[in-house]
Amino acid sequence: MRLPALRRPRFPLTLTARLVAVAVLLVAVTALAIGTATTLAMRQSLDKRLDADVADTMRTLLGPGRGGPGDFGAGQEYGTLYAGFLDDGPVKAGGQVLNHDEDDRGPRRTSLTDDQLDALSGLEPSDDPQDVTIPGLGDYRVLVTDLSDGVAVVGLPCSDVDATISDLVRLELLATLLGVLAAAGVGFWVVRRQLAPLREVSATAHRVSELPLGSGEIQIGERVPERLTDDRTEVGQVGAALNSMLDHVESSLAERHRSEQQVRQFVADASHELRTPLATIAGYTELARKRPEATGTALDKVETESARMTALVEDLLLLARLDSGRPLVREPVDLSRLLIEAVDDARVVDPDRSWRLALPDAPITVEGDSARLHQVVSNLLTNGRKYTPAGSTITVTGTAYGFTVHDDGPGFPPELAPRAFERFVRGDASRNRAGGAGLGLSLVEAIVHAHGGSVSLRSAPGDTVITVALPGAPQDRNSELQSDA
Repeated sequence: MRLPALRRPRFPLTLTARLVAVAVLLVAVTALAIGTATTLAMRQSLDKRLDADVADTMRTLLGPGRGGPGDFGAGQEYGTLYAGFLDDGPVKAGGQVLNHDEDDRGPRRTSLTDDQLDALSGLEPSDDPQDVTIPGLGDYRVLVTDLSDGVAVVGLPCSDVDATISDLVRLELLATLLGVLAAAGVGFWVVRRQLAPLREVSATAHRVSELPLGSGEIQIGERVPERLTDDRTEVGQVGAALNSMLDHVESSLAERHRSEQQVRQFVADASHELRTPLATIAGYTELARKRPEATGTALDKVETESARMTALVEDLLLLARLDSGRPLVREPVDLSRLLIEAVDDARVVDPDRSWRLALPDAPITVEGDSARLHQVVSNLLTNGRKYTPAGSTITVTGTAYGFTVHDDGPGFPPELAPRAFERFVRGDASRNRAGGAGLGLSLVEAIVHAHGGSVSLRSAPGDTVITVALPGAPQDRNSELQSDA
């Protein structure tokens, strides 16, 4: 069952709007809570005061020295109500309310209507004031008291209390509205100011996204300013992370560009290396066709050039196999004998240089592929022969778990030494036959790593050392452990 895709909001809220909305909501909720509590407290206080006034009015109207229940006396507020309900007598119920005279002649007493008396007649005597709605008069707070011959009801209107509470609520709503508007304005300004560094970080990211990063040498000069990379702040963490990412992207792009340049250089070198023997083969083939008596010489040359091409192709295939992780042969190899044979061969091939060999008394045995290890030694000796002048001394020294090759030639250029084992890197920048395709040291490193060993280079004028470390044969390690014990 395919779930429906979520619809994107037409007007998405920004982080600024969300933070301001939260701040405004908190202010509004807080103001409403305070206003509600204030209103309830004020209502309770005013109700208590009104109840006290109702009780005082009851004592005043029924107290000694009055002319009767209908005698309101001086000092009573407008709206004061009195009603009496008798058990016996010609008149069962009656009452009056103190009103303001329309002609401004002072208080005026108005008799209660039957409907008004009916609204009061159902009240039970109690020591606590009660709420009642009287037709034509509104809400009242009344106190019902037992008399010897009936019931007396005294009340005061709730209009003043209601008006006070209404004014208070309006004032609170106005204050809340002003507070919300002020919170929105101040919050918007503060949030915008606090998020300004985040917008600056975003602007940096946008500028980087507009850079052409597809090809060629890439340099990303855009960075988040140092002041916005403090890890102690959230924005600083984002800025520092963006700078770290840009550094990584820049180094990766530089590595990609360098790799592309190396591949181009390799293609050019390989094309040159293959074009030369192919041209030679084509030339001698044409020579043999035109001059049959030169066929033997031509075939010898074709064979030589074919061997050169075969060696180059085999080197490339070997690198590909090593890159794919194909395991090599694992067997004990007499490294001492292998070094002796390689140095003897070098002396025969190149008598113009001094070849020296230093081996420990005990045979050196390592675990690996004999043919590939012989290729490692041969490549290193060939490299020393190619890039040292005649008369140089090349010394091979055997160690417990490998060997070193030292020469007193000019050494590697400083800018080339860190990349000497990379593929397609050549010590001779010109494309000549002696320079090779730049795969010799790459093969050395790949073969040594496939054996679980390591290779390193230290080069200075007159002192270049390549160190190869290889794992020893298992039986040799056991013998050493037993001898140590």
